[in-house]
Amino acid sequence: MLTAEQLANLRRDIEFNAELGGRSLSLQSTWGLFSPREIDEGTRLLLSHLEVESDSDCLDLGCGYGPIGLALAVMAPRGRTLLVDKDFVAVEYANRNAQRNGLSNAEARLSNGFDQVEQGPLFDVIASNVPAKVGKELLAILLHDAHARLKPGGRLYLVTINGLRQYMKRNLNEVFGNYDKLKQGAHYTVALARR
Repeated sequence: MLTAEQLANLRRDIEFNAELGGRSLSLQSTWGLFSPREIDEGTRLLLSHLEVESDSDCLDLGCGYGPIGLALAVMAPRGRTLLVDKDFVAVEYANRNAQRNGLSNAEARLSNGFDQVEQGPLFDVIASNVPAKVGKELLAILLHDAHARLKPGGRLYLVTINGLRQYMKRNLNEVFGNYDKLKQGAHYTVALARR
């Protein structure tokens, strides 16, 4: 049984520093969010393959407490970065992390996929660490919506578990007409599709 002190410690925000987009950022997270104590392996692999111009408009789909979106905001200081997640706790922490690191070009918003994101081609880059259990129906919606929100020439970067690699290849080819495997690691694959 936990003591009152142990329980109080568990309730405190988890704080750590991580290098994101070439800059050391101070992050807060909490239990219940994905990978709350460190940047997970898939996200690290994705971040090492992102190419973003300094004036890019970016979207982090399923942002959690914000590591991908914050990295995009650092890499594109003259653009704007929107972070979306269906979890209000994640959105709260992503906004808090943007503020605590002075990233005024980043804003997190509650959205189930793209349902609270304006219509039309808005973004140069969309990036996501796709949850393995998202389901093929929602994944189909997300890929079609991502295609619709990318500017011509815009890029979608995804990291998935290796078990989804062929599925993503098939679906990105179907929706975008192209697929590029940027890196396959021991557990994760980074894919790129261009509009």
